[in-house]
Amino acid sequence: MTKSKKLEFRPNDYVVYPAHGVGQIISIEEQDVAGFSLELFVISFEKDKMTLRVPTNKATESGLRSLSSPDVISQAMKTLKGKAKVKRAMWSRRAQEYEQKINSGDLISIAEVVRDLHRTDDQREQSYSERQLYEAALERLTREVAAVSGAGEISAAKQVDEVLTSRAAAAA
Repeated sequence: MTKSKKLEFRPNDYVVYPAHGVGQIISIEEQDVAGFSLELFVISFEKDKMTLRVPTNKATESGLRSLSSPDVISQAMKTLKGKAKVKRAMWSRRAQEYEQKINSGDLISIAEVVRDLHRTDDQREQSYSERQLYEAALERLTREVAAVSGAGEISAAKQVDEVLTSRAAAAA
């Protein structure tokens, strides 16, 4: 028996899976695999039309977590307001770091990516890969803000956008 802590999630709970963002547990099922009975969380990622099965005893190791607390959400919003930190490293290395932050499932790290890659209309054009990473991070952030507030994605997107716009205005 492994010592990994069993997470207490129930069907209909919203959870965050690092590589995919916010999903909803639709059921907990038993499945026989190689003669062993496995208990699995069945997680639906509606936006991506994807279903993921995670063994309940491996959920902690996989990084599955509950939605962020309102405190973490406001910390993420504060992070968005901060000054963009762009390292002088080569783009390939920075892109790799951004991707790791997005896939870490850590909301503050995701907010850092959004902050660092956000461009106002008068700033230089983003490259295709910058835009892809920015949009991926923005979507993860927005979905989690929406799930926590229960207000819906459009309202969450507005909230995030207002913070980014106010930051740009303050910098001008």
